[in-house]
Amino acid sequence: MKILLTGATGYIGKRLLPVLVHKGYTVVCCVRDKNRFSPPEPLLKNIEVVEVDFLDEKTLENIPADIDGAYYLMHSMSTSTEYEEMEMKTARNFRETLDKGKTKHVVYLSGIINEENLSKHLASRKAVEEELGKGKYHFTTLRAGIIIGSGSASFEIIRDLVEKLPVMIAPRWLNTRCQPIAIKDVITFLDATLFEEKTYDRNFDIGGPDILTYKEMLLGFARVRGLKRRIGIVPVMTPKLSSYWLYFITSTSYRLATSLVNSMKVEVVARNDEINHILDVTPMDYETSLRRTFSAIETNEVVSSWKDSLISGRINQSLSAFINVPTNGCFVDQRVRKIRDRQRTLDAIWRIGGQTGWYYASWLWKIRGTLDKFSGGVGLRRGRTHPDRIDPGDSVDFWRVLYASRKEGRLLLFAEMKLPGEAWLEFKIVDDKLYQTATFRPKGLWGRMYWYSVVPLHHIIFRGLIDQLVK
Repeated sequence: MKILLTGATGYIGKRLLPVLVHKGYTVVCCVRDKNRFSPPEPLLKNIEVVEVDFLDEKTLENIPADIDGAYYLMHSMSTSTEYEEMEMKTARNFRETLDKGKTKHVVYLSGIINEENLSKHLASRKAVEEELGKGKYHFTTLRAGIIIGSGSASFEIIRDLVEKLPVMIAPRWLNTRCQPIAIKDVITFLDATLFEEKTYDRNFDIGGPDILTYKEMLLGFARVRGLKRRIGIVPVMTPKLSSYWLYFITSTSYRLATSLVNSMKVEVVARNDEINHILDVTPMDYETSLRRTFSAIETNEVVSSWKDSLISGRINQSLSAFINVPTNGCFVDQRVRKIRDRQRTLDAIWRIGGQTGWYYASWLWKIRGTLDKFSGGVGLRRGRTHPDRIDPGDSVDFWRVLYASRKEGRLLLFAEMKLPGEAWLEFKIVDDKLYQTATFRPKGLWGRMYWYSVVPLHHIIFRGLIDQLVK
């Protein structure tokens, strides 16, 4: 059977893909950019990859007509302030495309929306559900609240807050109740729901056994980590201040922080656990999900992270638009060093950023990251998902990976920090030499002034960096 998987490069999609393949399905992966889709090699013979942008009707022709089942795992919450219109158009195009074929069942992962006073985000999700439900296929919605798992936005925010702040003066929405669920259970529900007739044309809330306030979730996290934390609630903190509070303390973007704050004011508690009995699934409790998550982190088994989504940075289109480094009108800092051991040099390049750092003058990189954060950029807080594996589309601190090939000995990064222009950083091994090239395309006079003002720092940082890489 052939299954259409939208959001194949996303946090949920990456984890669901191997489960579907192992069940014997042929999985058609919808991606906007093939350059940033790097599935594990053992899965390749069981998948088809099609480039589709559901906002561009011309690309819908790439979807095969013989789809038996489909997963709708797309959302636009952080890509635009007008995401409601984008989400509706995406859902409409998806429905109309599948209605032309023989699709039997569509499963949609949404958020728990059993409140009359919905946030803008949850109201949009409900509207998408209603649009998708108009299709000729059978339709099932699974509604989840806070998802706990390595790399999830919710988990990373909780982690940042608890591990950075011994004492918190927090907004009053920390008293809002929610029902967290482990990512492993979300994947189990998604897998078991497809083609299960008892779920046809219905919607279900999925959640773990614990109903907690956000404050209780933070304290529970601290307990699992063996930390003592105190939390005070301030009733006067506005949504805007709350958004800034999340933005400066955690690794989330300001736009995502704003959407999360608006959603966190609304209770997200499951109506019942009927779906657990239909599918014979027993979700794990909150503390167990935390312990499993840290087990995955400690063994470097993080499959996907929200930070690697393009919504976490500046690029809101395909990587292809940036992969060809310009030359005209650009400033270039290129350095060449002879290497003694190709493999060791590659290993060093592939570990760059994150916990490893930038090898030389780390304090200067940290200052640049702090300045970027206070100017509304991503800073260094995103780190990297895996310590020594890099795929196109991944985030590496305030860079985005455009191209990565160990075989070619080439890594190309695009800057996502706030700049008066655009910047690329490339590492390339040719024969026995390492070429390190920083390219900056300035925007206007200010861009040129910026480049000349940082030339002395570049001389220190880039010279030190390449010297350390070849040592």
